[in-house]
Amino acid sequence: MPQYFVAGYLPDDFDPSTMDPSVGPAIHALNKEMLAAGVRKFACGLGATKSLQKPTDGQVVVTDGPYLEAKEHIGGFWILECADMDEAVAWARKGVAVTGGRVEVREIFFVPAED
Repeated sequence: MPQYFVAGYLPDDFDPSTMDPSVGPAIHALNKEMLAAGVRKFACGLGATKSLQKPTDGQVVVTDGPYLEAKEHIGGFWILECADMDEAVAWARKGVAVTGGRVEVREIFFVPAED
């Protein structure tokens, strides 16, 4: 069955202390619902970012923050195993309803395909 990466976004200036206190328990309830349905494989929030890149001189450079400049960042994600994209989007819709934020859904693929 296909797996999907569902990323939740936060503004770069997000301050967890300003979050509505009801959001945390609502996210936990959604996680329990996903587990009971058998679709959730993994879920977590994300902390600060380190970016690594290898410029032309061959040395790996480590910097603070995301590689790409943006006004928001991935604040957490779910890995879901669903029948299809429509089912993954239905679960992601619940994530948006709970967090009040934005999410992105991407199918996870393996190269070569794991057969």
